[in-house]
Amino acid sequence: MIETLFSAAFFGQMLRITVPYMLAALGGTISERSGVINIALEGKLLVGAFCAALGAYYTDSVFVGAVAGVGGGLAVGALYALVVVRFRADQIVAGVAINLLALGLTRFLLKLAFDSTANSPPIESLASNVAAAPLFWVACVLAPAVHAVLMYSPFGLRLRAVGEHPEAAATAGVSVVRVRWAAVLIAGALAGLGGAWLALGSGGFVAEMSGGRGYVALTAVIMGKWRPLAATLASLSFGFAEAFQLNLQTAGVGVPSELVQMLPYVLTMVALTGFIGRSRPPGALGKPYQ
Repeated sequence: MIETLFSAAFFGQMLRITVPYMLAALGGTISERSGVINIALEGKLLVGAFCAALGAYYTDSVFVGAVAGVGGGLAVGALYALVVVRFRADQIVAGVAINLLALGLTRFLLKLAFDSTANSPPIESLASNVAAAPLFWVACVLAPAVHAVLMYSPFGLRLRAVGEHPEAAATAGVSVVRVRWAAVLIAGALAGLGGAWLALGSGGFVAEMSGGRGYVALTAVIMGKWRPLAATLASLSFGFAEAFQLNLQTAGVGVPSELVQMLPYVLTMVALTGFIGRSRPPGALGKPYQ
């Protein structure tokens, strides 16, 4: 078992699992630094996965599938921004509603497009070797790029100001509404790309294939204290936990599979217990701007 944990195959599996967590967490970090809680990451992942499968199936192109996934995430992000930024709805309630909508909508569209409520037909998938997939390297570049934009660019400065003191930012001439719209749309695009990775990596769309990853990504945002690179490292820890439990199931160590499958979610609860009290969220997080 020890040899397996340190093998190249295990490392590749861990990275493959980490990518959707990381992309959703990067999107969640941007959104929440602007003051908008993003529980809707789960729905964006799911819709992104479905759109990627749809695009790849009808064009036989992984690239088109990835672009379609980003488009699906953007569409959900736009709907979420309309509800919480434009109409100032409760962000927690709206996020849960978006997730439930995505769950039902993808099943309906799955039936409409492929006459199935369970899965899509097989599509062209990413290379089995994670390092050979261009989308993997795009994800790797995005982590430092998001960090650089958020911490060192004028847009990042405005976004952080809006998330901490929106009234002061508005007084300085910053449009709080525009910045929050942009942040939520970027979050949607990144989460949609994470959903595309799920569908393209597995060679098709399966109903409910997001499997709670959006909520785990939100935990990574909190663990990373709303910093992109730290959220990426937190996502990597969840990727390790999931890869570890998959290897435990195949190793036949005598532990009930139900207990093994709980490992990533137990880690999530432990992480939340340890980090929420010690993390200081953006000052205006969850507060609609009047």
